[in-house]
Amino acid sequence: MTGYAAVVLAGGAARRMGGVDKPARPVGGRPMLHRVLAAVADADQRIVVGPSGPVPGGVRTTREEPPGGGPVAAIAAGLALLDPGTTTVALLAADLPLLTAAAVTELRRALDTPAAEREHDRAAEREREPAADRELDRATERASALPPRGLTVALACYVDGDGRRQQLCAVWRLPALRAALDRLAATRGGTLDGAPVRGLLTGVAVREVSWSGSGPPPWFDCDTDEDVRRAEEWSR
Repeated sequence: MTGYAAVVLAGGAARRMGGVDKPARPVGGRPMLHRVLAAVADADQRIVVGPSGPVPGGVRTTREEPPGGGPVAAIAAGLALLDPGTTTVALLAADLPLLTAAAVTELRRALDTPAAEREHDRAAEREREPAADRELDRATERASALPPRGLTVALACYVDGDGRRQQLCAVWRLPALRAALDRLAATRGGTLDGAPVRGLLTGVAVREVSWSGSGPPPWFDCDTDEDVRRAEEWSR
């Protein structure tokens, strides 16, 4: 047991795809949901929240309350099934067909790496880069600063090429996530129905991670038919 679990959110109306079962759409010959689950195959627990259809053995399924109550309600439903020894949890959308085990490992490493060591790694990487790239990296870091000193990092999440946080391509410390859910519910009269995921990040320390590995960006999500076509091309 590693204390690491994964909660995959498979709900949503997929309006921009005409209401199809988006997680079941194949990319590279496999449903997007199954590709995401394969990326977290080493988790102690894998939980899918939403109308998932068939899932691999060992994967548990549940539904948010009320059904269609949104991603935060789904997160709460998934956490309700976690074992007591769970310490960290990957929060993932089911429409991330390019997610890999290496990309999730990078998030887990970023969550556990002290800030000083992380800065040392960044400095070493910059020394190996051309001068123009180093200056671009410095600008990027100024725009998305490290968590404030003294605060324990609550989650690590990817940011896209424009610096936007990919909140459902993230790894959280479980106590911090539970506390964030409680805080958000308290501001909404005790309910999480319809709550936005960004509301969970209020007042927490976030470590932003830019994908620097080989291959396509693991945070790429498929909201349209064109997105699926792009993912197909990348997956070849």
